[in-house]
Amino acid sequence: MNFDFSDALKQLQAEARRFLGERGTTRVARAVLEGAEPYAWSLWQEMGKLGWLGAAVPEEYGGAGLGHEALCVLAEEIGRAVAPVPFASSVCLATEAILRGGTEAQKRAWLPRLALGEVIGTLAWAEGAGNPDPRAIGARVTGGRLSGGKWPVADGGIAHLSVVAARDERGEVVLVMADLRGEGVQRSDLQTVDPTRNHARIEFARTPVETLGGDGWDLLRQLLDGAAVLMAFEQIGGAAASLAMATDFAKQRYAFGRPIGSFQAIKHKLADVYIANELARSNAYYGAWALSRGAAELPLAAAAARVSATDAFWLAAKENIQTHGGMGFTWAADCHLFYRRAKLTSLALGSNGWWKNRLVGELERRNAA
Repeated sequence: MNFDFSDALKQLQAEARRFLGERGTTRVARAVLEGAEPYAWSLWQEMGKLGWLGAAVPEEYGGAGLGHEALCVLAEEIGRAVAPVPFASSVCLATEAILRGGTEAQKRAWLPRLALGEVIGTLAWAEGAGNPDPRAIGARVTGGRLSGGKWPVADGGIAHLSVVAARDERGEVVLVMADLRGEGVQRSDLQTVDPTRNHARIEFARTPVETLGGDGWDLLRQLLDGAAVLMAFEQIGGAAASLAMATDFAKQRYAFGRPIGSFQAIKHKLADVYIANELARSNAYYGAWALSRGAAELPLAAAAARVSATDAFWLAAKENIQTHGGMGFTWAADCHLFYRRAKLTSLALGSNGWWKNRLVGELERRNAA
């Protein structure tokens, strides 16, 4: 079985790398980190014009119709550039929620605008610290109006639309869409380890909402599985960039008359990072296959991709700092940009421990069958 991407997708990835290498370098991330803008608005608009934001949206709804594998290769390059854009929130979660659970009218109203980048979407499931759990959902929908608080919400301070996990009048979990510019919405920004990705607390007070179809909790689990695969590609992109930075520095930095990369201690560290990256890439490719084909193995593949990519990105970002030595943790070096993103993405969809438990559970179920 061949899990590799097609030549057309490899070409898309090469073009994405070239574009981000010119327009989305770490200088863009620094501009957001050090400036007043919460995200790279101009870069986001250019991504919309290139069709990236609607890559998996069918053409009838204004997208490119390239499928989820196209999102995977784009996510990897966005991760490699630590691009400060709401790709994961808007494209991998909100857009996917409407694609999977929206009515025909909801799809035609929102998907073309999301695909162009005119509207930014997000998914609000958490209500404080913790992992995805239906028992932790306290927000309520009564008479088509939503009340309750959600935090932290990734890109919640810049989003126009939010898909929200709440309980209906029967106490069942449902997913609803809320216009964040509408009545009864209050937002406050939250501080995180990575300010290049906006996070906010959102309070809803009888905010008008539209309900998505299907079982709410089951749909949320599907969204998290799909996002886990896509974020795994973002993480391996960041891990690959971290390894490249460390390797380049090790070749150029001299100590005792030799490049530090010639020392066994450095070589072994970077070899460990390479192995972790390759393991993560292998699992991510399996996840891409399962996601693009709607395979029954998706929960298992998503958990494996999530766990290995989280571990790989953290190790690569950490060892990148260590390889750079004393200057590695300074503001002037770019190492901290990747370390920040590694820590943030490790908690974006639930903790690594939660995903490890899911992986074990899926393996037990498969073996029992």
